[in-house]
Amino acid sequence: MQIGAHVSASGGIHTAIDRAVAIGAESVQVFTQSPRTWRPTNHDPRSFERFRERRAEAGIGGVLCHALYLCNLAAPDDSIYERSVTALRSTMEVARGIGADGVVFHVGSHLGSGLQKGLERVLPAMEQVLALTTDETWLLMENSAGAGGTIGRSIEELATLYERLDRHPRLGVCLDSCHLYVSGVDVTDPAALEACLDELDAAIGLDRLRALHVNDSAAPLGSNRDRHANILEGLLGERLGVFLANPRLQELPAVLEVAGPENRGPDANEVRKAKELHARWTA
Repeated sequence: MQIGAHVSASGGIHTAIDRAVAIGAESVQVFTQSPRTWRPTNHDPRSFERFRERRAEAGIGGVLCHALYLCNLAAPDDSIYERSVTALRSTMEVARGIGADGVVFHVGSHLGSGLQKGLERVLPAMEQVLALTTDETWLLMENSAGAGGTIGRSIEELATLYERLDRHPRLGVCLDSCHLYVSGVDVTDPAALEACLDELDAAIGLDRLRALHVNDSAAPLGSNRDRHANILEGLLGERLGVFLANPRLQELPAVLEVAGPENRGPDANEVRKAKELHARWTA
């Protein structure tokens, strides 16, 4: 398992590799632009080549780009919808530039219009982005926590998208431990986790599972509240090791998205705790 972290790309996207190395990360995830604004960053193309060079030099494994949290591909509002599609396309283009393995995104919320209406918005948007994917850089659907009419709260909903998009060869999945837990899958219970992975394998295929988000949870099982907690400080605690040690989840990039100290993101201590937890449960 390539245990890593979401890090800042401030100062040039290539600087993310140095930040990853500094905290002992074996994989890395970045935003390709400020997560607080729709305006895309005007990257210097030379930083893409430098990113690839530094990744190879540092031996970093998986590289993921996370789409803006502002994006909502199911938005009934045309302005938000168009901005979301444009932003996700931009993220995919930058991801291709740096040689990322995937772009992780939240499908979005239909905001009460209903799943079918939401799908009518989501599917053509995803088709646009999938047209930009390559064999190197996939589009990865992340399971949601399930609040507020979000799409992708279950394996069944992710499978619906997969089927409706004709099982696109470069469409994959990213599973988040916290999101699974708060949407009702007890990842601290080996049998419950195995059942979830069996469902994913039957509906989509485990070969489409390309990345993991490793987060403890500050919200209860089945609460549908997306509240991450630092490693060993939430309700999963030591038993987050069940998720980390599952044999079918090994070899994947496993990225921490926890707040870390002072809400500045994962640091070396969080990465260390995750690695030690993984080691204890796989021993």
